[in-house]
Amino acid sequence: MANKAQHGQNQITHALDEAVMGLFHLRAVLIAGVGFFTDAYDLFIIGAAILLINAEWHLNSTQIGLLGSTSLIAAFVGAFVFGRLADLLGRKKIYGLEAAIMAIGSIASAFSPNITWLIVSRFVMGLGIGGDYPVSAVIMSEYANRKDRGKLVGMVFSMQAVGLILGPIVALTLVASGISHDIAWRLMLGLGAIPAMAVIYFRRRMPESPRYVSQVLGREKEAATSLQSYSEGHVVVQEAKDVSGKRLSAWSFLTNWTLLRTLIGTAGTWFVFDYAYYGNSISTPMIMKMIAPHASLVANLSWSLIIFAIAAVPGYILAFMNIDKIGHRRLQLIGFAVMGLAFLAMGVIPGITAMVAPFLLVYGISYFFAEFGPNTTTFVLSAELYPVSLRTTGHGLSAGIAKFGAFIGVFLFPIMTHALGLSGTLTITFVFAVAGFLLTLLLPEPAMKSMESLSENHVPVEEVAMQEG
Repeated sequence: MANKAQHGQNQITHALDEAVMGLFHLRAVLIAGVGFFTDAYDLFIIGAAILLINAEWHLNSTQIGLLGSTSLIAAFVGAFVFGRLADLLGRKKIYGLEAAIMAIGSIASAFSPNITWLIVSRFVMGLGIGGDYPVSAVIMSEYANRKDRGKLVGMVFSMQAVGLILGPIVALTLVASGISHDIAWRLMLGLGAIPAMAVIYFRRRMPESPRYVSQVLGREKEAATSLQSYSEGHVVVQEAKDVSGKRLSAWSFLTNWTLLRTLIGTAGTWFVFDYAYYGNSISTPMIMKMIAPHASLVANLSWSLIIFAIAAVPGYILAFMNIDKIGHRRLQLIGFAVMGLAFLAMGVIPGITAMVAPFLLVYGISYFFAEFGPNTTTFVLSAELYPVSLRTTGHGLSAGIAKFGAFIGVFLFPIMTHALGLSGTLTITFVFAVAGFLLTLLLPEPAMKSMESLSENHVPVEEVAMQEG
């Protein structure tokens, strides 16, 4: 084993950074990714379910907005709380807890007797989803090597595509089966508990993050042993030595300008993106109803599935395959630029929102560059730009603020389309894409660099030694 690397790396971090990608990396992708698949399914299935619930319960626009967005405001809270706890208590203590909360919320949603119960159940589920964001991302970033980190974390995020696709498939299958709509929407929401329970099992068998154990707790020997076991001998650290662990205070986000600028960059870009993305994605069945008002429910759901399958999925795949080659920050800039232009086109071209084929083409382009851009990169950048003792805190803050943006987008979308029309609403979304492009310029390019070297560049040497509390 080579001597300690520069930039404050210990033996564990150097070994992880330089490891050749192996099966243990893919195992970590799967374990983290199943959690993120669950997040995506639970968040987006509500768009299809709302069509059935509204027909049964005759909701007003405020109730529709709340039903679609409640889990997002809860995710705002969950990401803050569980992100911070994962830095204070360790990742492993949070691994399965947030998944259990998701499962409880999904099951409670399926048995809702009224709209109030359903909204409360979705809030509980959203707490777990918010907590899973920083955990899923950081599990992978802390096992990843330096050269493939963007790809590996991006692969975890691409499980969102599976959730996006499976949601409309489940909805179509249930509706086409002829079962009562009341049972159909309950099954749609309740099925989210199954992968959540699988997450609980697999994550409890996963060891604590070696980077956290070695750098924060100072137990490098323990980290070396668990890493060798988990990687099945793929990564071996011969000369591990226990050292004093170091923690940064959470107040560093306010007292250190470089760290604060990074938070403004990661949280700000994710906020404006989620405003645009979730407002449109969860409302896609509603959008299809606007441009094709006489289409059947099955046709409406089919259009949503086609958009996700043809436009979104290739974007996810190309993103994780190319993110390390293009650059994490650069890919985000490209995505914001093109999706913004697509939103502008949908907003200003006369009559486009009344023509199914042209609208779907431009809408599909916006979706492709959302995935091949900020939808993937905001998740990745927030998991790699912070010091290890603040990594889930920084990601949780970013994800939480982003989900607040998503809440605003989803809640306001039906209200804005009623007041401004679909064209006016999409034009406003273009402005948010421009803001995301500009905020991205605050961030450094982390591709191919060790996370420890990025941390040193962000936090002054005297602050690195500061202890929590």
